[in-house]
Amino acid sequence: MHLAAVTGGVALLVAMASLGCAHTQSPERQVYVISEDASGVGSNAGSGTGGAGAEAYCNELEKQCFQKCWRRKPKVPSIPKGSDQHHEYCTTQCLQVFMQCIKEQEELERQESRKEALRFPTMDAALGWLREHKTEVVIGTVVIVGAVVAAPYAVVIMGGALVLAPL
Repeated sequence: MHLAAVTGGVALLVAMASLGCAHTQSPERQVYVISEDASGVGSNAGSGTGGAGAEAYCNELEKQCFQKCWRRKPKVPSIPKGSDQHHEYCTTQCLQVFMQCIKEQEELERQESRKEALRFPTMDAALGWLREHKTEVVIGTVVIVGAVVAAPYAVVIMGGALVLAPL
């Protein structure tokens, strides 16, 4: 009877040990380097480039608007082409273009912020995709690896390097 109890206990321990290794391991909670150089990050993140990127984009649209307006005779017949009034007319028209652009960029940013996190089955898949799409990644993007919502990562810059860090 004593031998049966010991054998049953050993069998139980072996079964418990093997069950402990059967589940999927969650990724280690460490910082992963995506790229040693963070330059160009987010440069192709879409038309809602955010912050200074949105302003630079809209400034360029305003500049193009002004050049186009200045080359043409104003739609208002009483304004002579090339005059101070023509300059003021183009400035006013293109300021409206700039303001509309900024408003649209802000709306695009709000829509982007509502997007769900990037999800990957493994850390290798996440790192590979992020390295390939560095210019499309926005700093602060939340990354979920292996469906572990309780342990998300974020794309950040540390010491000039682009990294994936646990939140």
